[in-house]
Amino acid sequence: MEEGQRAYRAAASVVDPEIPVVTIEDLGILRSVEVDGDTAIARLTPTYTGCPAVLAIELAVEAALRDAGFEPRVERVVSPAWTTDWITPEGREKLRDYGIAPPAKASNSIRALFGETEVACPRCGSGETARISEFGSTACKALYRCEACHEPFDYFKCI
Repeated sequence: MEEGQRAYRAAASVVDPEIPVVTIEDLGILRSVEVDGDTAIARLTPTYTGCPAVLAIELAVEAALRDAGFEPRVERVVSPAWTTDWITPEGREKLRDYGIAPPAKASNSIRALFGETEVACPRCGSGETARISEFGSTACKALYRCEACHEPFDYFKCI
């Protein structure tokens, strides 16, 4: 395997500390990995400015690159800003399987900005859901309840 691919695979294997079933590649926050000599430079885009997981993710990427034999360097890329549209189809399925409704692919929709997106229950698939709270287990999620199966669940907000 070529060094650039090896470094990318190492960085891409890092999981989100708040949702350990998805990798930073699944979330679309790993922008690139470049190898220059012994140094691997990983570029990450934070999900949002106040995300408390950003530093933990950067440290985990550094450790993964170091474990793969590289001198790590992590750079934050803030433009263009990350959107939930960057979450891969695999990442969306992993979120759903974990019990979190994935965000609608509608970051440019004004309806999504006001929480008017139809959210399907990740357990039974019903669209008969109601938002209980604007905030769920983390700031990037809202708490919903399914009116069909009566289970509460997190919805990964559309950004």
